[in-house]
Amino acid sequence: MEEVFKIFKIDSRDAEKIAAQINKPHQHNFEELLIGKEGQLEHFIDFRSELMEAPFISFVTQGKVHRVKPLPKHGRCAIWGIRFKSEFIAETTFRLYASFHDNASFCIENNQQFVRLDSICEMINDEYQQDVPDFSVIRDLLSALFTMIQSARNKQNRNNDETMQISSNTFRSFLALLDKHYKEARDVNFYAEKLFMSTRNLNNICQKVLHQSVSEIIETRRLTEAKNLLMTTSLNIAEIGYKLGYNEKTYFTHAFKRKSGITPSAFRKEMKKIIS
Repeated sequence: MEEVFKIFKIDSRDAEKIAAQINKPHQHNFEELLIGKEGQLEHFIDFRSELMEAPFISFVTQGKVHRVKPLPKHGRCAIWGIRFKSEFIAETTFRLYASFHDNASFCIENNQQFVRLDSICEMINDEYQQDVPDFSVIRDLLSALFTMIQSARNKQNRNNDETMQISSNTFRSFLALLDKHYKEARDVNFYAEKLFMSTRNLNNICQKVLHQSVSEIIETRRLTEAKNLLMTTSLNIAEIGYKLGYNEKTYFTHAFKRKSGITPSAFRKEMKKIIS
């Protein structure tokens, strides 16, 4: 996507067109928000597939492998799609990563709160359709939309510590560093030194935010990319391991199985069955 922002709506006819196309799991270089008003969504993400009934919210961070299949129900489908580059609302993007990093979707009650979400989408769409849209207005409305989505999640008692998560500038800096260096064989000391802090303090921050140690987060990021490569390339197991800093195939296989419960080869076969 070349634009920094785009909004669109999927109806039953669009859903039928998508169903008729070749639709493989893929990655993209933008963030994507889906808000379902009517119909269903078959969503393959985080290496599992689920069928969601509207109303629902789904957020796909850039780089995540996923596939969506909007499905009409009783002949009706209405899903808002919003795509934007992470720099469009950088602070909000970090908040969204903290909120949706391992749980991309959730259902929401069809109440006044959801009606307000739909109204904001209409306002964003109206501004976007102008001959010369004011992107500062769109940015403010989009930030308000995500604030309301966050409120909806909090009311469902999810991620109760997210207020603390959002305020963690150190954690945000750590994520930025990790995204640059996760393919390298870097340990906790490397990241702590880059952030001018002790390994103990960095571990404490990561434990508070994601309830994982720095080492666990590093390994999770590397193995998530390994899963992406297993799904989207024909590289063999040793080649994938080497790309991610595992010099020994046996060590890579052991680390992958310890984290995922199955070997890389078994994972690749399982994913082929799911997406075929």
